Amino acid sequence: MKSRSGKNPATTLADLGEDRFVADLTRGFAAGADVLVGAGDDCAVIGRPRDRRWQLLKTDAVVEGVHFVPEEDPRRVGWKALCRAISDIAAMGGVPAHALVTLAAAETTAFARVKALYAGLRQAARKYGVALVGGETSRSPGPLFLSIALTGWVERRHCVLRSGGRPGDSLYVTGRLGGALAGKHLDFRPRLEEARWLVSHFTVRAMMDLSDGLAADLPRLAAASRCGYSMDDNRLPVTPGCLPTQAMSDGEDYELLFAVAPRFCAALEAAWKRRFPRLLLTRIGALKHRSKAGNRNASRGYDHFAQR
Repeated sequence: MKSRSGKNPATTLADLGEDRFVADLTRGFAAGADVLVGAGDDCAVIGRPRDRRWQLLKTDAVVEGVHFVPEEDPRRVGWKALCRAISDIAAMGGVPAHALVTLAAAETTAFARVKALYAGLRQAARKYGVALVGGETSRSPGPLFLSIALTGWVERRHCVLRSGGRPGDSLYVTGRLGGALAGKHLDFRPRLEEARWLVSHFTVRAMMDLSDGLAADLPRLAAASRCGYSMDDNRLPVTPGCLPTQAMSDGEDYELLFAVAPRFCAALEAAWKRRFPRLLLTRIGALKHRSKAGNRNASRGYDHFAQR
């Protein structure tokens, strides 16, 4: 027997997978006239088409046992919680502004641990110019979690979506991929400065941050742009000590993946080396026309609801 939604009532989130279940949940969301971009991109975009600036909205959460282990330094966890949301603002070409923080924890949680979490939040806020303006606290019978609601802004002419790529566009990633669980996922620096420089100097057609691994996120960008893609596995910028499969599927790299017209590649690569000499920029492939065969990766990115 199927439900009114067409799904078997016994269907689980693991059966659907993250992308499909999120798409089903968000289909038909009510949207006002000022909602320029809703669910499906790194941030929601609010404003009127002719406004000089648009507002960006983002929420993100870190959950004990999923995004960090209980023994982890809480300052690093607080840093990660805010920086994850900042990374999504960066992926839109924007600037973060104000944050609300929701904390849920058991009543037996040591107050010193909570203070350290907020010390990490404040450190990230100072670094990236975010004002912490309030939030909520709640008792949790389960694991501790932090949820961030972040606002930002972006100039209309600099706003970059996942959906603007075109066949033939070159695909780039910043930094190196893989090995996040060795500690990088708690200490990463969102590519805010780099993204702002990119959108100010070049026409970036599509962009997103790599949170679930290139194997998951590249197909998402291509699909949003109604494109296929080709990738040169030999050009993957792999973190030393990691395998290419880890670079594709580990996730939590928080690097930028973006598409530009091929005529800009030589100028972009030369200017990048001058501006960011210590940060690698790698052309990994290109968008192409979609085909019936589609694209299949040997490795899979991170899926919160996939069975392990």
